[in-house]
Amino acid sequence: MIEFIPYMSAMALIVIGIYAVATKENLIKKVIGLIVLTNGIHMFLISLGYRSSGIAPIMTMVDPNLFSLVSVDPLPQAMVLTSIVISLSITALALSLIMKVYRLFGTIDTKKLRVLKG
Repeated sequence: MIEFIPYMSAMALIVIGIYAVATKENLIKKVIGLIVLTNGIHMFLISLGYRSSGIAPIMTMVDPNLFSLVSVDPLPQAMVLTSIVISLSITALALSLIMKVYRLFGTIDTKKLRVLKG
């Protein structure tokens, strides 16, 4: 049961993030939901690459086959590191667009923005 705790935590974060993005009317709350969603995905990917009693993925052994059996998978770590940078960029862009929307329309409520559409 203990080995499923990271997966269940990641799925809980993903569900909370999807709920916030789908149901909240405030644009900043939607961005926060997007952040929680991506953090849940990051947690899931890191959990996939985890190996109990694994060593760091730095090649120190002579035999590559033995090294692949005892080391942690480095691919999910590299993917998550790249995804964190992309997520930060998307968050910055979304928040800057929200600032622009607030300056133009005076609100960040999606229902009021739909009314302004005409």
